[in-house]
Amino acid sequence: MNADSKDAAPALAEAIARYNDAWNAHDLDAIMAMHAPEMVFHNHTAGESASGEEVRGHIGSIFQTWPDIAFATQRLYVRDGIVTQEWRASATHANRMTRGDLTVEPTGRRVEWDGIDVFPIADGKIMRKDVYSSSHSPRRS
Repeated sequence: MNADSKDAAPALAEAIARYNDAWNAHDLDAIMAMHAPEMVFHNHTAGESASGEEVRGHIGSIFQTWPDIAFATQRLYVRDGIVTQEWRASATHANRMTRGDLTVEPTGRRVEWDGIDVFPIADGKIMRKDVYSSSHSPRRS
């Protein structure tokens, strides 16, 4: 792959930094602009999946449940066409969380959890966001 390609590792490292900034700013428009139209967001831990424009609502519900959620990159692995990122999330459980048939009322507690995202990327757009996290047993502070 040409080093100047938008799918080459150096370009992807810059793109994922912008993507992380958009997540931490809760900027849905910027996040969605980086997705391919048919993008799939699949949280394997929670058993949730959304695709295309449904992803906007799914991410919006994350920001609704965790209004101060922030992510810090722990490790980043970038290769042509793919990014894998280890992260730590921190947030306050401020609103009702619903996952399938499970509903959890807000606790007001600050929690942290670790996860990994895998991003296949084509033509400079994120095709998938596969999430694997330890969110079923978060650390409380």
